[in-house]
Amino acid sequence: MTPLPRESIPSLLIRDLPRDLVMAMEDALSSGAARAFGAAHGTEDGHLPNVVGQLRHFKMNEAFHRALAANHATPTPIRGNSLITGRVGMFTLGRFNIPAGSWINGRRSHTRQQMALANEALEPLVQGGLFDPYRPPSEAVAFFVACFSGSLQVSPDAPLSIHIAVPNRDMRGWLFREPLSAFLQRYEPASGEVQPDLVKPKLKKRTGVASEGSSA
Repeated sequence: MTPLPRESIPSLLIRDLPRDLVMAMEDALSSGAARAFGAAHGTEDGHLPNVVGQLRHFKMNEAFHRALAANHATPTPIRGNSLITGRVGMFTLGRFNIPAGSWINGRRSHTRQQMALANEALEPLVQGGLFDPYRPPSEAVAFFVACFSGSLQVSPDAPLSIHIAVPNRDMRGWLFREPLSAFLQRYEPASGEVQPDLVKPKLKKRTGVASEGSSA
């Protein structure tokens, strides 16, 4: 039997996630962070980091929900601290914030850990042995992760970067993660790809010229 071709996690993401959805997430999470910082205006310095952190959670959740709904990704309801998720193709989508570089913080949510168990089916794509059987996955989980400076003195109203990230089953490692700015480039045609020329030239008839064999 001929083995099934191995896909890649980026190709699966691109297959199921429309480019417009990914672009909407970049805009939504950035605008949600800006609204959170604006809403914290006037807070005493001693409270400010905590207040901004809480407001980022709520304002970015609201923006995430709107972006999911606008792109037909069936978001779960906004309800207190409940995790908001959406669904596109085989991917369940979630989001969270971290201080830049602290990727292990994604494990702090028990709900996110439970979600990540579905990614066991993706692990053979990047961690499997040579003879491991590959079965095309039917479900998986990806997160949009906003990375913030650890200090409000640096970029307090916006993430330093926003990534799309696919964890392994226990969220102790990442099968794939990439800044959205780089991931969006994957939707573009390869630079060496030649577009087919579908234009068929038509010869213009010349007038006033005697045809071959006719008298002058």
